[in-house]
Amino acid sequence: MNAFSNMITHGSRAASYMLGSIVIAAALLVLSVSQDISTVTNWALDVLGMGFISLLGGLIFITAFSLVRMLAAGEHKNEQDFWLGVGLQSANGVTTLALTFTLLGISLGIGGLAAQPLSPETVQAVIRDLTGNFSLAFMTTVIGLPVSAGLRALMTIAHGRLRRHAT
Repeated sequence: MNAFSNMITHGSRAASYMLGSIVIAAALLVLSVSQDISTVTNWALDVLGMGFISLLGGLIFITAFSLVRMLAAGEHKNEQDFWLGVGLQSANGVTTLALTFTLLGISLGIGGLAAQPLSPETVQAVIRDLTGNFSLAFMTTVIGLPVSAGLRALMTIAHGRLRRHAT
């Protein structure tokens, strides 16, 4: 029962860290682009899609959960190392996700270009679809790679501090 209680406690702490970070990031984004939150949210859903956002959120949560578990491990170095590994793999998963969606967006753009007849009447619609898919491709990379690097840095620095304080 104690292990289940710890999982719930650590999960809620990780969710709090994640949701707090999302609120801060959204506030900074709204301030930097001078748009309201609904405009920013609609843009994110249109460009990135619900699939990318959901998978990214899941990987960020796993990393946050791993960080909380690693910090709660106390003097148990093996448990610290285990959760460091889980968190780093999840952060690396963000990179893989970003690059996968990049290739998906490029493939969809090229596939859509090849599937449509090109004439003076259709060229504008074809280019609109192509740029929409390329936007997905490149924005997932622009967002995913820095997020992944930040998560890896967070895990590594926290682990280093734990090790330094333990000696």
